[in-house]
Amino acid sequence: MGYDTLHRRPSVSRVKQAGLLGRALVAHLFGGNPRSNEIAPPPAVVGAQVYPERKPRDAAPADQVNLALSYEECHRIARASHSNFYYAFFLLPKPKRDALAALYAFMRLVDDVSDEGQGFLAKQRGLAKWRAALDEAATGQQRYKMPARYLHDLISGAEMDLTVRTYPTFDRLREYCYRVAGTVGLTCTHVFGFSDARALDLAEKLGLAFQLTNIIRDVHEDYKLGRIYLPEEDLRRYGVLPEDFGRGEATLGIRELLRFEAERAWQLYEEGSALLSLIDADSRGALWLLVHTYSALLSRIESLGFPVFGERVRLPKAEKMMFIAQARFGRRTEENVLEKRDRDRRRVGGTGSRRRAG
Repeated sequence: MGYDTLHRRPSVSRVKQAGLLGRALVAHLFGGNPRSNEIAPPPAVVGAQVYPERKPRDAAPADQVNLALSYEECHRIARASHSNFYYAFFLLPKPKRDALAALYAFMRLVDDVSDEGQGFLAKQRGLAKWRAALDEAATGQQRYKMPARYLHDLISGAEMDLTVRTYPTFDRLREYCYRVAGTVGLTCTHVFGFSDARALDLAEKLGLAFQLTNIIRDVHEDYKLGRIYLPEEDLRRYGVLPEDFGRGEATLGIRELLRFEAERAWQLYEEGSALLSLIDADSRGALWLLVHTYSALLSRIESLGFPVFGERVRLPKAEKMMFIAQARFGRRTEENVLEKRDRDRRRVGGTGSRRRAG
């Protein structure tokens, strides 16, 4: 689903995850009292177990302990992911770090519903329960002025993964990408802090750029799962058939198709990177790291000739550590936020005119 919210599954019980996430999500994202507005664990997601009725507690220290445990569990889920997002959390002040950990955990558990091997109806019920839980949480005052509809839209993206296998046009794909990734960019930007309304449009563009990067990288894996995210209109343009993605070989048509989609992503990166100067200063290191890391991943995929049928393309750990150090201690600007590209290697044989995304 959105970005690479997790590719390693945490092993904590769903009942525990849902309860702890509920406290963190309510307390940090929407304000309110985590005792009175706590999210109940969605039964279709966590199995047959149901929480007993909770009795009101008067002891504030106990609530504080429970809330601390909730944040600890959210951070554990993020840490288990080995995602680029988790490393960026460390560059934020603790309140913002906790908020993004709660968001990340919510997105992970929603993603699990659509991706794991339950029946179709069970997945539908599970996502409906998360919607109801989200409505309950959002009754509190919104701490970060974050519209709850962003998270509802993210759930809608998970629902699309239950039924939609192909996308006829880029506009249709863009709708999906907004739901599973644009919403991530928007929610993160509310936590980062901003005062210029242009920030939201730029955040959505970065989310789309991140998601296109993942789609390009995972095109073969997604095909094996029965999904082709690349627009059918683009496949026709480059003479690529859906079954070509199952043959384990990057034909000339596939490489040209992926270059075309990469150009779309680069255009969005270039436009969206202006967000860096519009968010709070204490959040710029985290955003710089995310944009630099994802653009470096796309650059690496390009430079290797789009090897999407082999081992999953990753950035070396040493390179990631270097990015983290630069984000923490170095100069972070719009001029250096994007990884440099070898523009000749984007073209077959190093020649030819540049294709522009439509």
